[in-house]
Amino acid sequence: MKRYLAKRDPVMADLMRAAGPYRLRVESTHSPFEALARAITHQQLNGVAANRILARFIALCGDGAFPAPAAVIACPDTELRAVGLSFAKIASLKDLATKAECGIVPDGRTLEVLDNEVIVERLTQVRGIGRWTVEMLLMFRLGRPDVLPVDDFGVRNGFRLAYGLRGLPTPRALAQFGERWAPHRTAAAWYLWRAVDLAREGRLPPPIERPRGLRVVKPKQKSLRKAAAGRARKRSAAGAGPRRAPSTRAARSRRGRSKR
Repeated sequence: MKRYLAKRDPVMADLMRAAGPYRLRVESTHSPFEALARAITHQQLNGVAANRILARFIALCGDGAFPAPAAVIACPDTELRAVGLSFAKIASLKDLATKAECGIVPDGRTLEVLDNEVIVERLTQVRGIGRWTVEMLLMFRLGRPDVLPVDDFGVRNGFRLAYGLRGLPTPRALAQFGERWAPHRTAAAWYLWRAVDLAREGRLPPPIERPRGLRVVKPKQKSLRKAAAGRARKRSAAGAGPRRAPSTRAARSRRGRSKR
């Protein structure tokens, strides 16, 4: 794998030498239902808070073991809310449980034989589960070797740093560039995550070449887009804008009618 990537991409070759051995850990013990339920619970929370809520959720619905889909469906929303889950997460967990019961979310054995895109198409039908979440499952639960999460900020930022760009690559541009890493795009993503760590430690090698014609989002472009979006929101909130003051003749005519 490393020889293949190094031959295809000299910048990646330097990054791999600096980062050391490939050490992505695959956690295959969780069922697809459990892995996605844990992902939903952790959304928009730090690890400590999410783990506390998750422990209370397991104690409530699973009696010590991770709850089965049927137990989640049967649990009243008020009790789930009491353990710290938001109403949005409760709706997502129950939708996940329902789709696991009917087979849209498959069991582990079935999941193992499905293609990546089929898995993405099926699992993103669950409320609150997007492509990024499924890609993390493909990488860290199934150990799929050719996954490139182009919407992941860490991967995009690592690419920016490793390749000496002035801005983040767009997801589409990163996907096109990353085709040269296939069929080892999971490893390439892992090394791009490491590029962020190396840059923080001052050990990231300078790029020996920069990709040409790659579309990036520069910081100034981000600011301009935010400003334009803010102006658009203001126009939307104002509707058609302030009404023009009536003409003097029209105002005198209305005053005359009111006196009569």
